Amino acid sequence: MRRTVALAAGACTVVALAGVAGATAYARTGEKPEAVVASARPAAGEVKADPAGAGAAPDQAAPPRKAAGPPRTEERGQGRGLVGREQIGAIEQVDRVIGYLDGERKMTLRYPGATYVKPHFSRILLLPGDYLTVSDPSGAEVHRVESGLLPSAGRWGMSVSGDTAVVELHSIRPDLLGLESTIANLGVGVDRVAHGFTPDERASQPRRVPESVCGGDQKADAVCYKSKDPVAYERSKAVARLLINGNELCTAWRAGPNNRLMTNNHCIVTSADAYDTEVWFNYQCAQCGGHAVFRATKVWGEKVLSTNEELDYTLFTVEDFDLVKKFGYLQFDLRRPAKGEELYIPQHPAGNPTEIAMTSDEDAKGNCAVDDPNYTGYAAGSDISYLCDTEGGSSGSPVISKRTDKVLAVHHFGGCPNSGVRMDLIYNKIKSQL
Repeated sequence: MRRTVALAAGACTVVALAGVAGATAYARTGEKPEAVVASARPAAGEVKADPAGAGAAPDQAAPPRKAAGPPRTEERGQGRGLVGREQIGAIEQVDRVIGYLDGERKMTLRYPGATYVKPHFSRILLLPGDYLTVSDPSGAEVHRVESGLLPSAGRWGMSVSGDTAVVELHSIRPDLLGLESTIANLGVGVDRVAHGFTPDERASQPRRVPESVCGGDQKADAVCYKSKDPVAYERSKAVARLLINGNELCTAWRAGPNNRLMTNNHCIVTSADAYDTEVWFNYQCAQCGGHAVFRATKVWGEKVLSTNEELDYTLFTVEDFDLVKKFGYLQFDLRRPAKGEELYIPQHPAGNPTEIAMTSDEDAKGNCAVDDPNYTGYAAGSDISYLCDTEGGSSGSPVISKRTDKVLAVHHFGGCPNSGVRMDLIYNKIKSQL
């Protein structure tokens, strides 16, 4: 039975990663063992009950990223600003092992004040039927991992919220006497740990000027629109937060009714990138401007179906698609909009719970709108521009027409005006994959 909880974790309109809750997690080996429902605890604060009725329910590798040229970043650099992955944490090198012959089959990884902890496994060699769990200390959020072939570089485990992760080996054999020669070389190795920035690490990060917030920051928690614009609120549920390679952020969204998600090419390029990406649905605030955050349903990225650097998009699939079907999907608006057409952008700026940029103090009518329908992105006329507020982590968000509630563009550039690649151009590249 699923338990839905909301967690006190600081204001939802600020970074609230400690309030994330986990989801049903399946092993990555193809077999689906018993699901483990998890909910994370915040770094501080009390757990509150979920308000009634709230919440909702090409496999070919692409060319490697180019090393030359300026980095793409959400902050404005020289000339027009470009967006990129937002860094949310650090990766530490460690050398820890748990096995069968030593007395301990559990390790604790703690980074005081971190918002999440995520182990990387150099090896997982277990006896048949045995398995591994990654959990928070209370056992509220638990992710199960099966043994199997690892890529040469190893693989990431699913993150747990809070500053402590417990990695534990579970054996179905209580008595291993006489198997020493067999099990001596088995066990689990953790060689890296990704974790959210600790308070000291956050303080040491360079201060960033949010050039993509145009004028005052008018974004609001998605739930703030539940009554005043229920369609926009429902559309926001199809938007997911990406945690890439343990410490970087982007946004994605369900593109149509099938197992298809869309983000930027500068977020995910290859299937290997997708495989190391956590996709979080339902990471939303329970109340407008409040402190409670719904549990997130976390699934793994799976396979890249189509990607293009010039149009800066990637179409990909996820594992355990059935877990996220209930959050709905977005449809495409395949036209070039007119100047002044009103827009809204559901997104995960800086990794925050879902926010919607709809109002704008930089637009004459108070609603963000198309500034230039023929804006130059990586190609002449490939984009539409707007003054909707975005931040690092918003890359890949859907730019939605307020008139049709369908996706006109995929956000990718900052700089005020900000801009997104036209959906009609992207659709011509992906329609056979949908």
